[in-house]
Amino acid sequence: MSAATAGRVDADAERPAGRPATAGGRRRAGYGRYLLELVMIAAAVAFLFPVYALVTLALKSPAQIADSPLSPPTSPDFGNFGDAWSSASLGSALVNSAVITAASLLLLVVVGSTAAYYLARCASGLGYGLYVLFLLGIVLPFQLGMIPLYKLVDDLGWLGTYQGMILFYTGIQMPFTVFLYTGFARALPRDYAQAALIDGCDHRQAFTRVVFPLLRPVTGTVVILNAVFVWNDFFTPLLYLGGSGRETVPVAVFSFVGQYVSNYGLVFAGLVLAALPVLVVFLLLQRYVIKGFAGGLKG
Repeated sequence: MSAATAGRVDADAERPAGRPATAGGRRRAGYGRYLLELVMIAAAVAFLFPVYALVTLALKSPAQIADSPLSPPTSPDFGNFGDAWSSASLGSALVNSAVITAASLLLLVVVGSTAAYYLARCASGLGYGLYVLFLLGIVLPFQLGMIPLYKLVDDLGWLGTYQGMILFYTGIQMPFTVFLYTGFARALPRDYAQAALIDGCDHRQAFTRVVFPLLRPVTGTVVILNAVFVWNDFFTPLLYLGGSGRETVPVAVFSFVGQYVSNYGLVFAGLVLAALPVLVVFLLLQRYVIKGFAGGLKG
């Protein structure tokens, strides 16, 4: 064996196992990467196409929609948004949705994080039983208790009120909220809270000053997921708030669609206005969603 051949053999023997040994291997790896990129681009197009169609139709007049519904608008008609805002009473509906969503989220974060802190730190059978009970609340569909819940809200005199909807959403989403918080809290080191207790804090102070700030990633997850559910829910506000003047955005848009079904520009403009607030919240908090899930799964 020549010295050059021996050198090539030694170089191949020292090459890391994960590195392609030939040009063909490098080409196959490159083709696989390009194929993955094409699949991701196709998935992005599939998800973005409904958004494109929604915005495009919202910017067109009825004549433009009839002529070419999915082509880009040549002369955007921004007047559809003003007409939709005034015709569907979206202003009051947005206020109603904002009040119900914000109050429900506040209760879910406060009560859910406190309950999860106890469940994550309690090693007794009571803590485990309560955690299983919350998990059952996730599995069982809330439609099974729709009639008793409606009767309860009616007996309280809360039909057509904010507090009735806030109570409903807080109870329905509490098991899911506790599940997320508990998984994340179990992954946190106990040393922080124990150090606060040694320094003279009680459990309430240790939780509010030390533990809860550490729950910020999963709090973002809880806020965005619950906000999307509460904001977009249609059936419950239709049942509990119908005819009260406190209808939320989905109910207002539904009545708007029935009234102006022939003018699709106004209909889609109303849908865009209804989706904007929750879209802004999602864009602001989306980086916390993956962090919250990752921490919960790790715990």
